Amino acid sequence: MKNYFAFRQAIHRPFFWLFLTLLVAFSTSCQKQATEPVDVGTPEALYGQLFYDVQKTDIFPDSKTFVDCVPKESPAKIREAYEGIAGKDDTKVLKQFVEKHFIIPAYHPMSNPDTLAIQKHIRHLWSVLLRQPDVAHSGTLIPLPNKYVIPGGRFREVYYWDSYFTMLGLATDGEIDVINSMIDNFAYIIDTIGFIPNGNRTYYLTRSQPPFFALMVSLLARLKKDDSVYVHYLPQMVEEYHFWMHGADKVSADKTACGHVVRMEDGTLLNRYYDKGDFPRSEAYSEDVHTVRQALALNPSLDTLKMYRDLRSAAESGWDFSSRWLKESPDGSFPLYTMHTTDIVPVDLNALMFNMEKTIAHAYKVKGDSVSSARFEQKAQKRLEALNRYCWNSEKGYYFDYDYTTGKQTSIVSLAAVYPLFFHMASAKQASEVMKVVEDELLKTGGVVTTPYATGQQWDSPNGWAPLQWISIQGLRNYGYDALANEIKQRWMKVNEEVYRKYHRMEEKYNVVNPEVPGGGGEYPNQDGFGWTNGVYQRLAAEK
Repeated sequence: MKNYFAFRQAIHRPFFWLFLTLLVAFSTSCQKQATEPVDVGTPEALYGQLFYDVQKTDIFPDSKTFVDCVPKESPAKIREAYEGIAGKDDTKVLKQFVEKHFIIPAYHPMSNPDTLAIQKHIRHLWSVLLRQPDVAHSGTLIPLPNKYVIPGGRFREVYYWDSYFTMLGLATDGEIDVINSMIDNFAYIIDTIGFIPNGNRTYYLTRSQPPFFALMVSLLARLKKDDSVYVHYLPQMVEEYHFWMHGADKVSADKTACGHVVRMEDGTLLNRYYDKGDFPRSEAYSEDVHTVRQALALNPSLDTLKMYRDLRSAAESGWDFSSRWLKESPDGSFPLYTMHTTDIVPVDLNALMFNMEKTIAHAYKVKGDSVSSARFEQKAQKRLEALNRYCWNSEKGYYFDYDYTTGKQTSIVSLAAVYPLFFHMASAKQASEVMKVVEDELLKTGGVVTTPYATGQQWDSPNGWAPLQWISIQGLRNYGYDALANEIKQRWMKVNEEVYRKYHRMEEKYNVVNPEVPGGGGEYPNQDGFGWTNGVYQRLAAEK
């Protein structure tokens, strides 16, 4: 199934997606074939009413647990068996049915009882988090043909933007073959369905994540000291670019946005996060339903489908959830039901798209195609000019996301503003002003906080995250602000080390305002493992 969009038109919402062609494409590539027919699809399609009944109960504290279960027999047989049971309203009966018919994913703590030194612990974790090429089986896992590293905890599959930061540590520890395998997996997914989903689960096939594939290719090219790597992955980079720019020919002054593409007031094109679904996330079904019901109770005229899409699109951003996607209420709070992600043109996404265009231009140059190279250089230049026009605030000296529905910048200060520094997009004056805001408003005891707003969402204060520490540190270094960059580095590494010393864990996120208190907020507990934390720590530690 080469073209995702032809595939998308062939499926039916809301029960969507019995991925028969997809299944054949993936399962034939695996090392070992299943002995029985395999049915891979979304949990809604596989399990029908059973899915909804389970997700409406508290059988599993985490909504992701059931959608990751592996059926012990064909989903069709399970649906038939479920139709025949009595007492479906009894939670005990429902739980017994699930335990009888499914393998429930186990939680494996990543902590180290032997108190290895932190870097040795991380090197040990690479083998713990490593997954070998998948064997196709019924359920929601999209099997991959090569080995890969998962984040850990509840995240039992590969994740798109996580993987780049994980690769930083793998590179430091000499695991180049693993990096190569992971990039080949992503290239394979692009070849198969036309884009890289959030993770290799069927319920993620409505969305991607921040597009870091071009950065992965650049990393591998540097590690191998071989520019032919760019040419090798050029078809996949171009295909991913087409995914993000799909709909560019459909926008106009009358139709401002289509898919990921937004036509700005002056006719230039920028991008937004946009999930193709307008229904509750399978892996957070009860949470999404609760959020929308809460909103409708306050305002029955709200667009339910847009609310679901905005929740899902925030998940595509990787920042799920953050004040960036919310509207501030008169009392100063940021209620989750004010989510309006698809109205926003984000700084970070368009910086990543700029990098994608520049990397494709370089790949064409290496290939010897100067015409195509110049075309993508021109695209990158137009995007840079547009980002400055719409997202740079000269009065405040900072980059802000832009709400194209109001024609105004949002007021949210966030670390998305360091992305233009990371990609050398800022002028010296812009970089100086961004540096001052980061130092004055976002630098905390344990590193940089994602935003200064304490909303209860996990991508807001007081939490700090490894990928944004790395983007901030490198972005500041690009403009000579080594003192602040190194201060962030030392503070971040210290909080990693102190938590590890106490609990022998590498965590998904950290409280950088008060490191004595664990990171928290959001829809699920703080996870240990943890792929991108390991990667960034290991890379920074290697600089000593």
